[in-house]
Amino acid sequence: MVLVGKVEVGPIHDWVPAAGSVVGWHASPASLEKARQAPTSAVPASYQQAQHLRRFCENAARGIDMSRLLTAMTHVINAHLRRHDAYHSWFEYENAGPIVRRTICEPAGIKFVPIKHGEMTSAEVRSLALGTPNPLHWDSFRFMIIQRADHFTFCLCVDHLHIDAMFVGVGFMEIHMMYTALVAGGAPLRLPTAGSYDDYCVRQHRELSALTLESPQVRAWVEFFENNNGTLPEFRLPLGDEPVPCDMMSTQLLDERQTARFESACLASGARFSGGVFACAALVEHELTGTETYYGIIPVDTRSTQAELMTTGWFVGFVPLSVPIAPSFGDTARAAQASFDSGKDLAKVPIERIVELAPWLRMPQRGAPLLFFLDAGVPPLSALVNSHLDGVNARLYHDGRIPSQVAIRVNRLENETHMIVLFPNNPVARESVTRYMSAMKSVCVRVADRGGAMKPRRNRAQIQPQLACPT
Repeated sequence: MVLVGKVEVGPIHDWVPAAGSVVGWHASPASLEKARQAPTSAVPASYQQAQHLRRFCENAARGIDMSRLLTAMTHVINAHLRRHDAYHSWFEYENAGPIVRRTICEPAGIKFVPIKHGEMTSAEVRSLALGTPNPLHWDSFRFMIIQRADHFTFCLCVDHLHIDAMFVGVGFMEIHMMYTALVAGGAPLRLPTAGSYDDYCVRQHRELSALTLESPQVRAWVEFFENNNGTLPEFRLPLGDEPVPCDMMSTQLLDERQTARFESACLASGARFSGGVFACAALVEHELTGTETYYGIIPVDTRSTQAELMTTGWFVGFVPLSVPIAPSFGDTARAAQASFDSGKDLAKVPIERIVELAPWLRMPQRGAPLLFFLDAGVPPLSALVNSHLDGVNARLYHDGRIPSQVAIRVNRLENETHMIVLFPNNPVARESVTRYMSAMKSVCVRVADRGGAMKPRRNRAQIQPQLACPT
């Protein structure tokens, strides 16, 4: 387990809850029947949902059990499910055909009911969580309580089809605050109206259908692909060949004082903290492999309205990052910040749409490495962390089923800057990621110590011996 601020994060197989009496909430037979008979809907699956469903089916056909679950501790069920329309649909998808959405028209009919499982061991509880139905089923979300003599643990398991990382803020705030109000004897909270994920899906397809190869966003994405040999960038160090489940490693990049000095170096260079992180990733790749231009994929949240900030769903897009290696950190950070800021609008165009419009481009066989940056000091996460996490013992678990992909997460927290890397669980990838993390820490510390004038080190493998000229 890794402590990220006030929340522990780790693989679910490291979760060893104390034994207790387990009650699970499952869809009632009537709700399952309503879902089965739900009429088809004209609302298309979002590009994120469609990509997830296709990947799930493709990986299942290859015998790979891909990652599906995000697990969190909190409380409240039916009100949450009825409130957010992301939970109201399920999808039919067979033999790479069209994706058909079926939607429950009356959310009030959704009802999850408690089922007593009795005393269960840690392994049995983990198995129950991992038994959450896959994304081809409507009820691909489950809840349970582990009751003990003096406390209980509430677990929420949701397939990625319905949520993204912002659920930690959107869902936790809603569910935990509602539960707290109820157990204190108060009335249910009057929450702001949630936005509609269905509306987002319709708007996304309408806007994307108007794009052509001449659209500026498409041209920019195509150029990014072509700069990477017609595909997306890859992790530059060896990862092994076989598709295997992922593991996780973490390290502190900067302590509290170093974090403050790092930010000062970024600001003095004309960049923000995020641009400094992206510049460090570029310099790490340069120092390890000698590359002169860094190409990265930065996931970002694309919610754009106040209602969407209160909406459960999958709103994530990607910003393509191109950073030429400059003589100093300051120059590289300015270039990284400019690339990221100028590319933000490209996050509204899913990569799959680019490949539809430019079929000569190809998706990589192994997922492209993703570089996440999270600043827990900015809203809405700052308010969440400061007001609601103390004493809650909240934890997040991944199920370890992400096959052969690298995800790098840099988190700026209250007292440190921290990095977590998910990677294929094999010795080759472990050695490469260990090297990468050591280099990232080294670069970040050198920036904190030397500021924008910090110069990248030459990659020794790129230095050719000089031959003496005969006289």
